[in-house]
Amino acid sequence: MNKRGVHRTRCLAFMLAMLFSLFIVACGGSIVDSNSDDEQGADPVVVEVPIAFIQRDFLSSDGPPLRDITQPAQFIPGASLVIKRRASASSSQIDLTQRLTALMLQSATGETVEVNEQAPIVDENGVPVLIDIKDLENDYSGQRIVFAARLPDLAEFDALGFSPTWDIYLYSRDDDSLIRVISSDAGAQAGDDTGPSFLADGRIVFSSTRQRGNQARLLDEGKPQYSGLEESLNVPASVLHLMDADGSDITQISYNQSHDLDPVVQPNGKILFSRWDQVSGDKGLNLYQMNADGSDLTLMYGRHSRDSVPGINAAQYSNTSVTPDGQILYGAASFSEPLFNTNYYSIDIQAFTDNERPIVGEVADGATQAQQSILFESISLSEEISKGGYINALYPLWDGSGRIIFGWAQCRLYKALAEGEDPSDPNLQRTIAPCSEENIANTIVDDENPNADMAAPESFELAPPVYGLWMFDPAQASDESALEQTQLALNIPQETVAISEVVAMENRPFPANPISSVDASNQQLLDNAYGVINIASVYDFDGEDSSPAGIVDTSNPLITPASMRPARFLRVVKSVSIPDDDVLEFDNSAFGRSQDQLMREVLGYTPIQPDGSVKVAVPANVPFTIEVLDAQGMRIYERHDNWLQLVPGEQKNCVGCHSQDSEAPHGRIEAQHDSINGGAPNTGAPFPGANPSLFADIGETMAQTFSRVQGLPSLTSDIVFEDIWANPQTQTPEPSFAYAYADLQTPLPVSQSCAQNWSAICRSVINYPLHIAPIFELDRATRDELGNVLNDNTCIACHSDTDADGQSRIPAAQLNLVNAPSTDDADVVTSYRELLFNDNAQELVDGALLDIVEPVLDENGDPVFATDENGELILDANGDPIVLVDGVNVPPSMRTQGALASERFFSPFLANDLDTTVNHAELLSAAELKLIAEWLDIGGQYYNNPFDAPQD
Repeated sequence: MNKRGVHRTRCLAFMLAMLFSLFIVACGGSIVDSNSDDEQGADPVVVEVPIAFIQRDFLSSDGPPLRDITQPAQFIPGASLVIKRRASASSSQIDLTQRLTALMLQSATGETVEVNEQAPIVDENGVPVLIDIKDLENDYSGQRIVFAARLPDLAEFDALGFSPTWDIYLYSRDDDSLIRVISSDAGAQAGDDTGPSFLADGRIVFSSTRQRGNQARLLDEGKPQYSGLEESLNVPASVLHLMDADGSDITQISYNQSHDLDPVVQPNGKILFSRWDQVSGDKGLNLYQMNADGSDLTLMYGRHSRDSVPGINAAQYSNTSVTPDGQILYGAASFSEPLFNTNYYSIDIQAFTDNERPIVGEVADGATQAQQSILFESISLSEEISKGGYINALYPLWDGSGRIIFGWAQCRLYKALAEGEDPSDPNLQRTIAPCSEENIANTIVDDENPNADMAAPESFELAPPVYGLWMFDPAQASDESALEQTQLALNIPQETVAISEVVAMENRPFPANPISSVDASNQQLLDNAYGVINIASVYDFDGEDSSPAGIVDTSNPLITPASMRPARFLRVVKSVSIPDDDVLEFDNSAFGRSQDQLMREVLGYTPIQPDGSVKVAVPANVPFTIEVLDAQGMRIYERHDNWLQLVPGEQKNCVGCHSQDSEAPHGRIEAQHDSINGGAPNTGAPFPGANPSLFADIGETMAQTFSRVQGLPSLTSDIVFEDIWANPQTQTPEPSFAYAYADLQTPLPVSQSCAQNWSAICRSVINYPLHIAPIFELDRATRDELGNVLNDNTCIACHSDTDADGQSRIPAAQLNLVNAPSTDDADVVTSYRELLFNDNAQELVDGALLDIVEPVLDENGDPVFATDENGELILDANGDPIVLVDGVNVPPSMRTQGALASERFFSPFLANDLDTTVNHAELLSAAELKLIAEWLDIGGQYYNNPFDAPQD
């Protein structure tokens, strides 16, 4: 064992002895004498500031409660808020719980509630009103604390029409005041508010389901206001908001479609928080940061560190705190975490993007991992018995000492009961034993421990934890002569009470004021609610050049004309907020073949320049992703599975693209590689081989040059190409083209106003039955002057199960595209079912369409016979075995993975189909194919507006 391990073992031995003595004192009573503090003078090892903590009775027949971090509004009753005058076991304390409960009840009922500190407040049935309290945080002056609290659901609330919500409260010790921050009852009821933290200017950042910015945008979309569900569709998404210290001027600053939780302000002034990434599937809680105005949203840490904590399956990064030197502390947890019992780690977030992924040039002292355990190595989250005990709360002091306040319970064992002893006997005195290696080896866990040596002289069982509040001093930990000062008990542990959160009400340095990326001088962007995305090159994949001829030659129009470039357009896609059943009840069939993408809208398109660069104005304060397209408007890269956001006037810079399985840093500018795109080689000259009218400044990308010369482009509803980069003096520009909604002869997926003037509130909303299905029934017949049909290229003229005379037939290519309810699923039309699901091939038998069946063969090509549950052959009426038969599968023509994955559908339209006499390349227009492609690329949903779907 190394010196550090030896030392920690000795520290724990001392702590066990000390805790035993405290436990003996605690047996006589748990109330601290309020007259016993502070008169003997300052103790040199005591923190001369108050400490505030949340404690709760955690023992019940169901065991310790679990806190589900995917349910920020989860209610766990029985919390108390306590303030000690000093961080000392002998210091007096006040319990604010009854005052808080009375304040909450008065707001709920309008009636004054009397407070008796010696007795709990009870409901109309005489049952104590047990509240929940969490997310305790202090301000920079040390005078105030802020926290979230919630009442239980009481029967008397029903008659009042009151539903308890999580609200934010503030206690100020300079005047002993306790208030709800949002004073208006209606304002407080607008959502569940949790996770408050102070900004340097006194404002409060918090997480809330009120989704104020989201709801304002819903009005612009012509929808009712509601709080959208997170992406697993269980509870409303709780995202970050700001408010003034008096509860006014509430503003939404994050636009994730799942939770953004637990914001803390770092010394650099940026807000660090936990984001639940659920785009196209659950990717866990990761650490992000942003400025207080919502700009510079950045993934900082955690996406590829799920296995970094021993004993935790898929570690989630939440409940963080920050140290004076910018280290991040977090309690290791899975999604459903014990309310008590974790282990705390520090994260060097400045030098690492994942536990084993350092930022080049940033790692000090040869560190190979970002995470380090900060307390005791003997704490285990994987063993049934943790020799080092159990930790459940932690706060790093900011006084320069490096000391840590934490909640801790030693590992305790009971000596096994003797024969005839009854564990329910209130007079039974159990014998406590320490968690030595020998005792643990002889401990019975859950009445059965295969490792226990039952032949040993005595056996043991795990005793209930006794949590206390402690001080750890890592500086003293290196001095073995001062072990007694390494840990200090700050309160008397109690067997039925645990401390779940703690803060010191200390004076802390104010954080810096971070530099925002918002251009306050660009009034046009601010007025029109736009931000800017600036991509150096979509051909840049984690520093690798993926362009077909290398970035230099690919960007040269004379060498690589536009038709040879794979990346031609960028699509910007927006999420759709899904309401709960109280707002709108609709069937899950509205999502269609796959629910992975939920519902999506298209914000618009912009060309990708020859060097792969993009610079375009994008609507602000909306969650969006981006997709790279080919010349036909089909996505050629993976879906971008992170929600981006911009605030008005912000420019977000991006080096390039990123594959989903890559662990290289992405989106964190200081951690990324240099761009493969070096930009213009000279100032005042055109790019090599390019149009001389687009003169460049050195280092500019082509998109930056275009934006400077021609003006910043905005997104368009249509895909539009014009060969602006070809030099007309040396080559013929390629033909211009457009895939325009105006060319459709079926209903448009855009409003009339947006069709005429595309703005920040416009988007394409594509519903299959309204916009895709009509394409297949659109009349495409050619007629003479008398109206006689000469040629009918209407899709269902061939792809239907009846001919012009109403006679049954086999649809062409076994594909039925009629717009009638499917016989397989009445919730969708036939064409949707046939295009996106496996089907059975059919044949015409005596005028009826029947599924074709064939014998089922085994691996040797022999028939497979029907058997009963015992494996015996089932015989027919003639005594012969019955051959199993199965239908002949017809694979789907389309796939929700996207247009390029739907080759079976698109290939006949993009080239002559040699298998038929019909030239499909001339049947659907470019605008129709573009509409179908964008619909598939965003997920192939049946509806993309829940309010257009049939209601249950």
